[in-house]
Parts: sequence; C-alpha cells; structure tokens
Amino acid sequence: MMGEQKKRIVDVARETGLSRATIIILYRETAQKVDLVTIEKLCLLFDCGIGDLLKLQASNSPA
Repeated sequence: MMGEQKKRIVDVARETGLSRATIIILYRETAQKVDLVTIEKLCLLFDCGIGDLLKLQASNSPA
C-alpha cells in the first residue's frame, strides 16, 4: 500500500505517529505481533480494512 500511494516509511511514521522502527518491521514483514492501535492507525491512513493489511499464515509450531 505504501508503494501504491507513494509513501515512504518516514511519511507513514509522521502521518500516523507510529515509530519508524514499528513501520520498518511491518514493512519487512518481520513483526511477531501488532498492536490494535497500530492496525487502526494504518487502516485510517490507507483507508482500508484489517484484511487489506494482514494475512494469516500457518505456523510450524503446535498450538
């Protein structure tokens, strides 16, 4: 979505109030968990739903 809207990490951080570090781990898809407030801010910024930001991947570890 950042690419589609031509936003840089610094732009997203400034517009949402999230830290650059948070945006970077989300951008690189290395986040282990994401705060609901973070999801809300990103959905508002990109005018999208939660499903547009997140996808479910099967885990190798037992539940």
